[in-house]
Amino acid sequence: MQGKPQYLETLHSAYGQYFEVDAMLYEQKTPQWHLSIFENRQMGRVMALNGVIQTTERDEFVYHEMLTHVPILAHGHARKVLIIGGGDGGMLREVVKHRQLTDITMVEIDGAVVEMCREYLPHHSAGAFDDPRVRLVIADGLAFVHECQQQFDVIISDCTDPCGPGEVLFSSEFYQNCKRCLTANGIFVAQNGVPFMQLDEVQNTVRRISSYVQDCWFYQAAVPTYVGGCMVFAWATDDQNARQLPLAVLQERFQRAAISTRYYTPAVHQASFALPAYVEQAVASAMTVTR
Repeated sequence: MQGKPQYLETLHSAYGQYFEVDAMLYEQKTPQWHLSIFENRQMGRVMALNGVIQTTERDEFVYHEMLTHVPILAHGHARKVLIIGGGDGGMLREVVKHRQLTDITMVEIDGAVVEMCREYLPHHSAGAFDDPRVRLVIADGLAFVHECQQQFDVIISDCTDPCGPGEVLFSSEFYQNCKRCLTANGIFVAQNGVPFMQLDEVQNTVRRISSYVQDCWFYQAAVPTYVGGCMVFAWATDDQNARQLPLAVLQERFQRAAISTRYYTPAVHQASFALPAYVEQAVASAMTVTR
């Protein structure tokens, strides 16, 4: 008896993971990409692009909570937030939980991705696109920050891996323009891969962004789908105290925000900035090299 079809992830050579495909819900192939959304009994609905798992229903909350609540609560007084990418709506769902925000701009390069995810991954956005504070802009992220005249308290880059269309969102030009679009104590964060498998990407980010800010660092979270160990998130700001806040301050801000979370806690927030020695050493090494 033949088994169920399998989706094999091909992000890393000679190492990876597979998902059984219980039902293929959506598939699109073009010369540039191969997009799939399928059901898996362990992880729920799974979205994959060009052989790389992008998100799953079961564990997406880890990624989206940490990339959202850490910078917003570390800032403490954020009013305007910019999300670059994030077409599945998960990041937006977490951002709109913060009632003090007055302006939320989301820039997604492909409007069809938003509509597709609203249909096939409705729990990701959970109605967040209907929040009146949200302005959805269909545009290239690099071009948007290059032309943007607004400033934001928090900028979240919810980008794919630095290959293909997502590569420009890891460029020095992109980081420089994001810095220009930040307020004085604004915070920029971005997904930066799994350092055990992608340590060179961590170092490239340091080389390309550290000259623009006073504090360039990383924090981490364990996202089961992103195979190879803990994922890290880039952190860039001129506020050198923002990542070293006392636990009591984070607890007070979290309680005042009155948001519900499944992964994020103030204690996890504080601990997430402690990095393994090999990552610290890689960051220190890259700091000595000009971009």
